[in-house]
Order: sequence, then C-alpha cells, then structure tokens
Amino acid sequence: MKIGNYSLYSIVTSKFGLDGGAMFGIIPKPLWEKEAPADDHNRIKMVTRSLLLVSTDRKIIVDTGNGEKWQKKLSDIYDIDTKTVSLNSSLKHHGYSPEEITDVICTHLHFDHVGGNTRIDGDKIVPTFPKATYWIQKENWELANSPSEKDRGSFMADDWSVLAENNMVKLVDGKEAFLPGIDVHLTYGHTTGMIHPIIQDTSNTIIYMADLIPMAAHIPLPWVMAYDIHPSVTVQEKKDILPKIIEEDWIIFFEHDPLYQAGTVQFNGKHYQLKESITISE
Repeated sequence: MKIGNYSLYSIVTSKFGLDGGAMFGIIPKPLWEKEAPADDHNRIKMVTRSLLLVSTDRKIIVDTGNGEKWQKKLSDIYDIDTKTVSLNSSLKHHGYSPEEITDVICTHLHFDHVGGNTRIDGDKIVPTFPKATYWIQKENWELANSPSEKDRGSFMADDWSVLAENNMVKLVDGKEAFLPGIDVHLTYGHTTGMIHPIIQDTSNTIIYMADLIPMAAHIPLPWVMAYDIHPSVTVQEKKDILPKIIEEDWIIFFEHDPLYQAGTVQFNGKHYQLKESITISE
C-alpha cells in the first residue's frame, strides 16, 4: 500500500498472549471469548505488529514490539514467541535491515510496544536501530521514568535508557507534527500522551491505533482494557474519533490483532464494528 510519499508495510515482530480478562475489562468472558478464545491460562493469542513507512529519504518504524531481551520466567508468563516471527525476520522479508531505519516512533513506552528498541549484544544492551532517532512523547516519557504502582510493571527502562545515554531520543511535546507527511493524534485513556500517527493523501488515510483499539474486537465503545489508567477516558476518546473515521473512511491499523492487519469501521445502529478487513502488505 502507498499513501502520500510512503510505502506501507505491516511488520509482525512477535507472537504473545495476555490475560483475556485484562484485555477486555468489564466485558464478561462468555462475550469476549467468542472474539478471542482463551488458553488454559486465560491468555488470548495476540501479536505485536509494527508499521514500516518507506519514502525516498526515510525508513520509519512505528513501535517495535516485545523484543528479545526476556528472561525465561516472564517469557513463559506472556507466552512470547520470537522464534517463528521477529522484528529482524519481518524487516528482512521486506528487504530491509535495522541499520537502514532512520526513525522510530514510540506510541508509548509499555514493554510490548518498545521492547524491540534495544537488544542484547554480548553482555550489553545496545540500540536495535543504530542510526535512528527515537521519537517519544514528553508526557509519556515522564510517566515511564516515574511510574505509579499500577503502571510500574508495564515499563522497563532497558527499552530506552541506552538510547537516552546515546542522545538518540527526541521528546515530542503536544500534537505538533515531527516527521514529514505524518500527523499526530494523542490519547490519554490507556496511558498518558499515547501517539497515534496518521498518514494521509487525497485518496486514503490510515491511523495507527496502538492501544486505543488494539484489536478489531476492541472497536465497540465499552470494550476497553483493564490495563487502561482511565478506562472511561478511553471510551470517550473512541466515541470522539470513530464517527470521523467512518465519515472520512479512514483505515485503522491494529497493533495486536492476530488475524487483521487493518480495516474500516461501520456503525450498525447500535455498535461500532469492523466493516472490512484490509491487508497492508503480504
């Protein structure tokens, strides 16, 4: 798919699983399990899916997934699989290498979104993309580096500390666009200052939903995560943007859906729901 100056590629960087109850909050299990069956540990199947944007002078990746720095205990808890699919293998599939990436947009600093920012090289943690600038929202940076008790388990400083030490981080303040051809939408329900990149031209618009709508099952308004710091704010943020998405026929990109890369949305008179699944790249 091409939008504006960018060719778009869907990059799956890992498979993993999270507790279905946590992923769907107040929605009863008999309802959410129809959309996302649980295993014997109550985990649902998910992926980490990045968006690669390639222009003549930039190669930008939005989020980097779980990464591969995991100790076995946590890897088992989250059922992380980077053997069958990984950041490197998916980039290579499309003909690119980490050394070619010029920019990394971090929607927010939760481990399943930025774990691939860094990697282990011998006994050191090093940047995965040695020539890249890592763009991070200032408010989310401040939260990640001074998290609350509820948030602490979602942030892992190894995903960004070495980047800051090497002056590779640029903090974004507000909704100002910081890369050419990419607009910015911010939300505050899931976490503080989550970035949603928007790429558009006269024919198409795509928005990277991150954890506002991580899977197609999360399109209906009350289907929000227990992980959200302000679930009621998430509901309102979905309520605010979904009518615009429908009216202007935007494509929404799903970061965690194991089946759907992206899709359009419709309102059936009662609920918002997936209208059409869209494949960004093979």
